Order: sequence, then structure tokens, then C-alpha cells
Amino acid sequence: MAGFGLPNFSQLTEAFRKAQQIQQDAQKLQEELDALEIEGSSGDGRASIWLSGNQQPLRVRIDPTLLGGGASAEEAEACVLEALRKAYEASTTTMRDRMEDLTGGLDLNLPGLGG
Repeated sequence: MAGFGLPNFSQLTEAFRKAQQIQQDAQKLQEELDALEIEGSSGDGRASIWLSGNQQPLRVRIDPTLLGGGASAEEAEACVLEALRKAYEASTTTMRDRMEDLTGGLDLNLPGLGG
């Protein structure tokens, strides 16, 4: 009974099937992002930070010259902050790209439901 501007049953069934597939793929993607290690390093390479694809901190590497008299506290802080920003940017870009891959090309708009 599609006479009232509502989608027909096959359209609804297909939309629900697509939604279920997206949900399953999203769970798989979540697991993949958790397993990723994305590195960000300062421009001089003296500080590196690794985040997961979900922006969870994993580990830090700091060159001994930043810790032992070879650099000021401000210089060390700047290196660590730069590494963190780069790791965060790479991690969020990876997450966004993977989400776009997951949902790309899927049209869940149904006629008659304001989509």
C-alpha cells in the first residue's frame, strides 16, 4: 500500500538491510581503528607519539636530548605538543576516511519519508 506517499515494502526492507550492514561494518571498523597505531612526530623527530585510530594514546618516545640539558623545557614541550597534534590529525583523518569508505555510496533516503 504505497498510495499515501510511503515507500513500498521492498524499499523499506532494502533500507533496513543496508542499515544492518552499516552497523556490522561499523563494528568491524571500530575494531580495526582500535588496532591501528598512528604516529605523529615533531618536525625535528625528537618527539613521537602514537595514537590508535580512535585517538587513544598508546605510547610516547622522547629523544634523550630533550630530557637531559640539551633543550629547554619550552623546547621539549613544543616538540611533544607538535608530535601530539600531528598524531591526532593523522588519527582523525584516518577515522574520517574510513567512515566515508564505510558509508560512501549508500543512499538510505526513502521516498515519502522526508529523505
